[in-house]
Amino acid sequence: MTQMRYVDGLRRAIELEMERDQRVIVLGEDVSVGGPFGITAGLLERFGDRRVINTPISEDSIMGLATGAALAGKRPIVEIMFVDFITLAMSQLVNHTAKLRFMSGGQLNVPMVIRVQQGAGGGWGAHHSQSLEAWFHHVPGLKVVAPSNAADALGLLRAAIRDEDPVLFIEHRGLHFRRDEVADPDAIPELGTAKIVRAGKDLTIVTYLKPVWDALAAAAELAARGISAEVIDLRSLSPLDMGTVLRSVERTSRALVVHEAVLQGGLGAEIAARIQEAAFDWLDAPVHRIGAPFAPIAASPVLEQAFVPNAWTIVAGVEQMLGLAPAAGLRAGDARHVT
Repeated sequence: MTQMRYVDGLRRAIELEMERDQRVIVLGEDVSVGGPFGITAGLLERFGDRRVINTPISEDSIMGLATGAALAGKRPIVEIMFVDFITLAMSQLVNHTAKLRFMSGGQLNVPMVIRVQQGAGGGWGAHHSQSLEAWFHHVPGLKVVAPSNAADALGLLRAAIRDEDPVLFIEHRGLHFRRDEVADPDAIPELGTAKIVRAGKDLTIVTYLKPVWDALAAAAELAARGISAEVIDLRSLSPLDMGTVLRSVERTSRALVVHEAVLQGGLGAEIAARIQEAAFDWLDAPVHRIGAPFAPIAASPVLEQAFVPNAWTIVAGVEQMLGLAPAAGLRAGDARHVT
């Protein structure tokens, strides 16, 4: 068992795959000095400036360059500093990168990884704190991965680099310096598989990224009240492992979907719809969702904290589902995140 930070898992994955495969290259703004969070630090010294390539501050150009490199036989890892700025590269990513295998009748493939980080924390404000995963879940031809811990950051990034299709690899800024136990540093999970991180029998909580840890904290609080919550870490958002989710809901008869993104149009709506369609006969209550209010994220730390769902929000959601009185310690306004 090894202790590892999330950022170190990411860096180790890139190092291992660059050592294993000479076609793997790294592209992005300031990647030669580590990028904004130090994840690519040291790669230039090890692999040289033909494989670790600084780019202009132009996300559209970066995405087009990487797509062309992938078509020409390279396996690019692109760093987009903040997911908010991938909006500048959406045409390349959505209209070309994700569609070229289909539009060429399978003659072309685009094996590349686009690393982005997202999420609130630190008072970075509305231009640097959004959670936009639902946009990319909507794009056929693009896989979307979202690890919640160092072991999956390491293993899933290696799996994404080896994949023959484009993979959007989403990190949460609030997890970057978290330390986790890594049981097997050589494990490479299959893309598209969820994981039950806490077993339970009374309801299923489905989530991903940082809210996984809020869900586990909520499950511990609920256990003290005699409520047994099962927590599923999706890990992959496209494709979704609905098999794992549905088997859990069949056992528990209730489902709560949690994400940090705004509730309106969020991924929780898609998951809730699929559960309702496939598991209606097993449900003892409607599927509930928890997400952020439909508003930009403020830079004020106080307003940012109020914006983001947390463990108490999840406790409030479960209480609402079960018709229970609010637990002591529930923050005023927590229930507003729940629908």
